[in-house]
Amino acid sequence: MSLLISDALAQGTGGGALGGGYSQIVILVALVAVFYFLLIRPQQKRMKDQQTMISRLATGDEVVTTGGILGRITEVGDSFITLEISDGVRVKVQKAQVTQLVPKGTLKSA
Repeated sequence: MSLLISDALAQGTGGGALGGGYSQIVILVALVAVFYFLLIRPQQKRMKDQQTMISRLATGDEVVTTGGILGRITEVGDSFITLEISDGVRVKVQKAQVTQLVPKGTLKSA
């Protein structure tokens, strides 16, 4: 029995495990860096661009909302805008729901 135990202890040398630990840490750091540059950073840039676009909305701009409504801004408030989606038809929408600023004249062609 003691013969088997001593063989098992002889196999567990610590030299190889130490080098493997560093490589696992390097791989983990590389994965975090890849996730940051491919997922997190572009999402933050999109959010910043969206906030900039929302802060610059002005009367007369033509926009598309998250619900797909195309309209011309007739009034801009602190957190809401009024969209004219057809002649005499106006709706109030939260500014955050505006997804895209479209070129002027798009409403006439749609």
